[in-house]
Amino acid sequence: MSQGPTHEAAKSAALERNLAEALTLEAHELAGVPEVKVEHASRRGDAEVLIELASVSQRYAGEGAAAGRVALENVNLRVFKGEFVCLVGPSGCGKSTILNLIAGFMQPSDGRVLYKGAPIKGPGPDRAVMFQDHALFPWLTVQRNVEFGLKMANAQERQIRKKHARNYLAMVNMAGHEREYPHQLSGGMRQRVALARSLALESDVLLMDEPFSALDPTTRDMLHEQLQRIWMETKKTIVFVTHSLKEAIRLADRIVLMGSNPGRIRREIAVDIPRPRELNSLALDEINIVLRRELQNEHRPTLPVELPGVEYNI
Repeated sequence: MSQGPTHEAAKSAALERNLAEALTLEAHELAGVPEVKVEHASRRGDAEVLIELASVSQRYAGEGAAAGRVALENVNLRVFKGEFVCLVGPSGCGKSTILNLIAGFMQPSDGRVLYKGAPIKGPGPDRAVMFQDHALFPWLTVQRNVEFGLKMANAQERQIRKKHARNYLAMVNMAGHEREYPHQLSGGMRQRVALARSLALESDVLLMDEPFSALDPTTRDMLHEQLQRIWMETKKTIVFVTHSLKEAIRLADRIVLMGSNPGRIRREIAVDIPRPRELNSLALDEINIVLRRELQNEHRPTLPVELPGVEYNI
């Protein structure tokens, strides 16, 4: 019985991809790029544990087939002080649910979510959140948007808040736009203002839910550079949700790979590449190949025998 053109096309594509990866790795060796080592890790020596999810499960109420849907099941995760952690996985695997639990927007159905060893009971100024949408107030200027959180916290007097906001706007290259309104800015500029607003709170933790996903590649690349620089300067603890493996590799100290149905952690991978990391870096390219292979191996038991090497985008 013939296996058909679909099988042959998939087999050919897999062979071409494997050859391209082999040639890439060989080119890296010839160029003197050090071997990228992917470590599987869940702790960072003696570093302080800032956030912990202990045996966390999350079920959502619903009707019919959706009743009692399990978004997370028995999730255990530690985030260390000063660490940049990226949560990566397919839609519906619970990445944003984890972020919402850490932010205190919801309580777990089972298990515990801790911040500095104490249960998280609600939102707090120690955990700033940056959403996929910039969520700027259209009636406020850029300056006033950045000041808003400080005003609500009664953190400072007006003149001090103003200076504080300007410092963070300069940090994200938005100096000179203080008097403009959100509708006068591009999408990337609005996200930079949103980042400045989150940073201005000077929270211990910054939670970022796919903040750059709607931006064009050039703007996203620029914001990756800025975020790396800011992290290097502040050593702020960041938990970053993304669908993009390349984005995670470029930004993270540790990548948490998640699976779905129900949401769970499949693997944690430490990324030991010096910063700042360039988008077209050979080291990033190589670790992307290594992690793609790991993802393929993770899914391989569910693949049809007659279609080896089929690539899944996570």
